[in-house]
Amino acid sequence: MEKWVVYITQQTIQELFNNYLTKQPIFSNKKTLTSSYTPETVPHRDKQINQLGRILLPALKSERPSNVFIYGSTGTGKTLTTKYVLDELVKTATQNNNIIKTIYVNCKMKKVADTEYRFLAYLAEKLGETVPSTGLPTDQVYKIFFKSLDKLEGVVILIVDEIDALVNKVGDDFLYNLTRINQDLANVDLSVIGISNNLSFTDYLDARVKSSLSEEELIFPPYNAVQLQEILQKRAEIAFTNGKINDGVTQKCAALAAQEHGDARRALDLLRVAGEVAEREGDEEVSIKHVDKAEEKVDTDRIIEVVKTQPKQSKAIIYALLTKLTKENEKTLTGDVFNNYMTICKKAVLKPLTQRRVSDILSELDMLGIINAKVISNGRYGRTREISLAFSEDIHKKIMDFFKNEFYF
Repeated sequence: MEKWVVYITQQTIQELFNNYLTKQPIFSNKKTLTSSYTPETVPHRDKQINQLGRILLPALKSERPSNVFIYGSTGTGKTLTTKYVLDELVKTATQNNNIIKTIYVNCKMKKVADTEYRFLAYLAEKLGETVPSTGLPTDQVYKIFFKSLDKLEGVVILIVDEIDALVNKVGDDFLYNLTRINQDLANVDLSVIGISNNLSFTDYLDARVKSSLSEEELIFPPYNAVQLQEILQKRAEIAFTNGKINDGVTQKCAALAAQEHGDARRALDLLRVAGEVAEREGDEEVSIKHVDKAEEKVDTDRIIEVVKTQPKQSKAIIYALLTKLTKENEKTLTGDVFNNYMTICKKAVLKPLTQRRVSDILSELDMLGIINAKVISNGRYGRTREISLAFSEDIHKKIMDFFKNEFYF
């Protein structure tokens, strides 16, 4: 009897695989719905493209462009626009026998920018040097990077994406060194482009660093629903097999993303996951019902991923908040979270941050959509914030399960 059951299961799974291979696919090029895809044109960012292009013009004559700080909410096209402009810049330089090299680093990538050592080692390796993953003094790794950089000619443009994540982990001294490095370079000029989702990030930088990094600033506003729909429509024409997406699907994805600060990345994720849901359910076309299911999945995945990639201190603050909030206690105050955070730091042997810094991180979590923070007045006792979670009880439980492995007490 058991053998018969196994046989039927094997036949069924083979049928599933064969049906998938023989059916006309829903997707024709799924990659166009991911953040790694760079389109031939970047819609609705003409102003920012021209601004950045003008700032970088001196590089075409082997002169150092100003450092640039680019900021705006998640999914507003900052990285896409920067990569697009730099690709075009390098293309033009090559045609005119000029040398421009670009180095891109995302500070949220694990084992790339966890520490200043790894960050510098990654940059050196991008320039052809071999650096051990551990073991050398950080100053020596810096020298290796410096020497490999000075072997080059022309202009090197370093793009530091999610720059705030690295500063939160290691401080801003490395930024000061990077922005001042040209004083000692003989053969090459270095320009830094910093990209951040945190609109208040530069407020916490040392004044010297802020002055050097923010020689030029670019702001990326959120997309509106109409712009998002146009972006999705263009991507959908490439991503899906003709006739496999119903009317109203891109409109709904755009409308949902427009509610979330005009996040194009979220809109693309919703559309891609909706297609994947339709595929898994064996449906012939992508419809509104698939978008509804995709919304739930994308929200869960995004929140859990954001929590997992936070620095240790931010995780301790989130943990302090989650342990204060239950079904019975759906709201708490900043002061109560801070007191609980201090207890967690003591148990986890973490050096606690100041109450002001904890309050700043809570503001960042509010911006990321992890919590809802509402300012309330206590009359002559001042103001505080009433905090509640911006996600479901199911996600709460999954994050708490993750924290069981993160905090061992």
